[in-house]
Amino acid sequence: MTTNRYSSPLAERYASQAMLELWSPATRHGLWRRLWLALAEAQRELGVAIPEEAIRQMRANLDKIDFDAVAAYEKRFRHDVMAHVHAFGDVAPAAKPFIHLGATSAYVTDNADLILMRRGLDLLRGRVLDVLRSLTAFAEQWRDQPTLGYTHLQPAQLTTVGKRATLWMQDLVLDIADIDYRRRTLPFRGVKGTTGTQASFLELFEGDHEKVRRLDQLVTERVSFPASLPVTGQTYTRKLDAFVLSVVAGVAASAAKFSGDIRMLQSFGEMEEPFESEQVGSSAMAYKRNPMRAERIASLARFVNSLEGNANQTHAVQYFERTLDDSANRRLVIPEMFLATDAILLLMANISRGLEVHPAVIGRRVAAELPFMATEQLIVRAVLAGGDRQVAHETIRKHSLAAARALKDGADSNDLLERLSKDKSFGVKLKDLEGAIDPKRFVGRAPEQVDEFLRDVVTPLFAGETARPGRPDELRV
Repeated sequence: MTTNRYSSPLAERYASQAMLELWSPATRHGLWRRLWLALAEAQRELGVAIPEEAIRQMRANLDKIDFDAVAAYEKRFRHDVMAHVHAFGDVAPAAKPFIHLGATSAYVTDNADLILMRRGLDLLRGRVLDVLRSLTAFAEQWRDQPTLGYTHLQPAQLTTVGKRATLWMQDLVLDIADIDYRRRTLPFRGVKGTTGTQASFLELFEGDHEKVRRLDQLVTERVSFPASLPVTGQTYTRKLDAFVLSVVAGVAASAAKFSGDIRMLQSFGEMEEPFESEQVGSSAMAYKRNPMRAERIASLARFVNSLEGNANQTHAVQYFERTLDDSANRRLVIPEMFLATDAILLLMANISRGLEVHPAVIGRRVAAELPFMATEQLIVRAVLAGGDRQVAHETIRKHSLAAARALKDGADSNDLLERLSKDKSFGVKLKDLEGAIDPKRFVGRAPEQVDEFLRDVVTPLFAGETARPGRPDELRV
């Protein structure tokens, strides 16, 4: 670790090695060389007199990048693309006259960014699947465990622990669909020239429009994109960045929702994120077990989502064929959104694998609220015992308020049923009342919904996919 200069926490603490490598200079500039090779190969195929030796030398040096030489060239030229053109020419001298022929800087910078973003989506998709695998096992295990549901952050009708997990999973399933759509439809910038008119390539092919069109197609095919944009300015429309980063931000938002639920459930004592044997919860309060991983998800997700609008703002001010005020901004925003979301999903997978559920606490919390939720069932029992529905309703209302007040004043348990059984106007024995409030009678189809969702929606996503080894160890801090 370098200690005398700033380094992003995303690189030092949070993001995975795979995502760091994707956005590294070696990968980015290796792509630039591959794009120059693809251009030269296509030009040669269409009749430009580029020697085979030039192509051979380019192929042999795609990843042999002398970054010191590049830095020296950039210091002279004050232009990063030309620095790399010259450094590539140094190791592929036969190709030097042809590297970047007819192209503008955006040919390599923009096309490489599109490749990187597409690969980044692939990595994030794999992370989301890792989380879904862990949550599938969790939802199956706790499919029928009754727990308090909440609306407005107030206790509502019961659900199950497993059903709640499917809500987290549903968000991720929608994210997968978004990733797949953007991955499938993301276009290539292609070979468009300085202001997008392809004038330099029309000159190169002596006015042959069909060869210019074919050049664009050949290069697009060589890098495995389905199509290139039909028209561009100097750069591809920055709306594409907004499309992709919207998907990335959506993943972060799904994780943030999950983390908020976990943090509240941990504060209730119902559930806890993993806690390692020597982990320290607080430097002062040694007993503390804090949901620090879920809190880190929230923290990183806030960062990601604060950047989402940046892409649309950048697109809005790309006057005419392009302005350069996007460049420094995009160097920061695009990689960091991917790195931060990668870190978020590592945390989410780690939590999902090690979630601890405390059924006794859940049961106590259900018992404290359930009698209030069973009003209709209790009224029915009273009527079946010969009572009047309206009288029963008033009796329950009166005793419910008293039982609630007792709980707020420190009572150990909800004694509504005991109060009702002692009230002669209600006329139902305690045993019969207790039979009306078995928690599993109040969860509806939640267990069956878990089964159906996992079978019909989640499991098909795993078809042809295998869990990758080593993931549990990638959480770095």
